[in-house]
Amino acid sequence: MDERKMAEAWRVMRIQSELVDGIEKLIKIGHAVSIYGSARLREDSPYYQIAYELGQRFARAGLAVITGGGPGIMEAANRGAFPERGRSIGLNITLPEEQGNNPYQNVSLSFRYFFVRKLMFVKHAAGFVIMPGGFGTLDELFEALTLVQTEKVRPFPIVLIGRDYWQGLLGWLEETLLAHECIHASDLSLMQVVDTAEEAFNIIYPYYRDVRSDGSPDTLQQG
Repeated sequence: MDERKMAEAWRVMRIQSELVDGIEKLIKIGHAVSIYGSARLREDSPYYQIAYELGQRFARAGLAVITGGGPGIMEAANRGAFPERGRSIGLNITLPEEQGNNPYQNVSLSFRYFFVRKLMFVKHAAGFVIMPGGFGTLDELFEALTLVQTEKVRPFPIVLIGRDYWQGLLGWLEETLLAHECIHASDLSLMQVVDTAEEAFNIIYPYYRDVRSDGSPDTLQQG
């Protein structure tokens, strides 16, 4: 086997190792809410305060809170959930110029591969909360919408926080994608837009209460 083939074989092994480690570390957390948002929004941002309240509300209600483990919105959500032992989870990613991981993680995992990390975000999801953010946040939003739309996962609530922030994107989806028949009108109903932590909690928690009785927190469809 030449060096290139050997390197590819080792890459497959690293991917497998990340998958196994992630599944084993998270298998006991049960249902979770994944919260996304910018690493650049600091403690003086109203969105930081909303994320903190969300982390606190969900953890106290018995749901694990999963973030990307970084600063900003991720830190706020982990910080709110942190006092509830085992309920604050960070899925950290190794990047060349990424800020350090936040210290409010009961369970902390590190990933080299984005696609493995994304699987862990979705696998236990009782809901996604999308706070204001950049390309990474948009990536996670459209990943979730695609998985639910194509029925690759069991449908779960996808909640966007900040009507003012998201109105331009939502207008473009309706006026361009829908107008060109690239999506169905029903696809727009896959996400809900609110302004407060209380509104987001009141959408996701009833769904969690209904699905937790099935005994399986795994959102992924079988087959």
